[in-house]
Amino acid sequence: MKYGSIAAGHKTTAESARNILERGGNAFDASVGAVFTSMVSEFTLTGPGGGGAFLACPNGSEPILFDFFVDTPPPHPNKDLDFFNILVDFGPLKQEFHIGRGSAAVPGNTAGLLLVHERLGKLPLRTILEPAIEAARTGVILNESHGYLMKILDPILTHTSAGKNLFTPEGTILKEGDNFKNPAFADFLEELIRHGTDYFYKGSGAKCILDIFSENGLLTSECLANYKVIERTPLKIEFQDKIFYTNPVPSIGGTLIAFTLKLIENSRGSVGVDVPDLIHAMQITALARKETSIDPNDSFQIGQILKETVFEKFLERYLSQRTLDRTERDAPSSGATTQVSIIDKCGNAASVTTTNGAGCGYLVPEMGIMLNNMLGEQDLNPLGFHNFVKQERLPTMISPSLVMGNDGPELVVGSGGSNRIRSAILQVILNYYIKEMNLEEAILSPRIHLEGDIFHCEPGIKLPGSNELPYGVQIHKWEEQNLFFGGVNAVTPTEAVGDIRRGGTGIVF
Repeated sequence: MKYGSIAAGHKTTAESARNILERGGNAFDASVGAVFTSMVSEFTLTGPGGGGAFLACPNGSEPILFDFFVDTPPPHPNKDLDFFNILVDFGPLKQEFHIGRGSAAVPGNTAGLLLVHERLGKLPLRTILEPAIEAARTGVILNESHGYLMKILDPILTHTSAGKNLFTPEGTILKEGDNFKNPAFADFLEELIRHGTDYFYKGSGAKCILDIFSENGLLTSECLANYKVIERTPLKIEFQDKIFYTNPVPSIGGTLIAFTLKLIENSRGSVGVDVPDLIHAMQITALARKETSIDPNDSFQIGQILKETVFEKFLERYLSQRTLDRTERDAPSSGATTQVSIIDKCGNAASVTTTNGAGCGYLVPEMGIMLNNMLGEQDLNPLGFHNFVKQERLPTMISPSLVMGNDGPELVVGSGGSNRIRSAILQVILNYYIKEMNLEEAILSPRIHLEGDIFHCEPGIKLPGSNELPYGVQIHKWEEQNLFFGGVNAVTPTEAVGDIRRGGTGIVF
């Protein structure tokens, strides 16, 4: 490896990271630049108006988790909000989305990415944003996955005249093979180079946002100006004589992945890792979440499942293989999320997951960006919509992760896919470390996901017999591998694989 290993959700995203590494940047420069490029090449999944988390591991140092997921704005219970539902047609089913000005939470991606660059980057900001600026001005060819996402999200993308102008330049929604240009986004990046985060959160960029969102939304100049990136100590557990690091509370996903890995690690020799065992582990994990997270106002409660006395109780349930009552089903979500994973030649590692939800439907035309719809995501708002009491970080499933061995980072991993993030990352880690697959096999192997009492599985899964399934669980067989099962983009020092389920690509050079 002369420069590094890169995995991302689009060829253009990965190539931008390659460009930055070749120009002398480190993994953190390359990841920040790649994510900004993905805001063009993967517009339907991420953007400056969304949120994310960045797990950074400088060579020879402990990892740092930069939490820049979205905040709730201050409550305004009597305000007349622009907040409504639409149906998105996924083919075999239609899913309800809540969008509008009142669905936009306080964005974090812009602040978080620029802070990571400021703290850990080497190259000037202009240098790392040049690939994204070029992509926005000259355009990006949409691949199959992102052409499909444009099609199904057409009602959201074209809700306003500004959206119609950007996404239907010839009268119909952009499709696979089309060249997507966003020159206003290039102008936005130029403003970030000149003015930094103040442009977006306090300056003329903030004014452009508030001109659209203040009247019938909840965003205010105060909540934008008050947004803070939080540096957290990552959650870590021992696994296979290595250390697994991931997103800590208030993130839900990282804690649930760590819990399931501990179940399997502590039961090796008593229980295997075949399909029935994995289904049961997923059920026990869902049960642990339900029984410990009883206060919907306390997003840190989920961390209790890793306390020894609590964990041992659930481990005993897992080892007994007792069937469980019906598992709670997570609220539906499309999983509009993407992932960049990088290890550079110096051993620096970066795992960054970002999302824009499905988008709120309102484009800020001066900047070429659409804000998130996180206040309309059911799985992020368990108390119901708009019932928050103060500005605070929303919990999330996003789980940028890495596995550390004696010689440094061995596996850098993350995924899109909403609540499927945890099952996707879990299975890749088990495939790689326990089943001893290479990275490509570990990611491309068929996956399963337990959603309440529905067992989803891709083609190629050896189906368990009815006597091997937990009580009441029904099988849903998918006809092909699908983005429903996540999008794991992962690297090792010698391998890089992007998940074809979401158009991913990998580069080792």
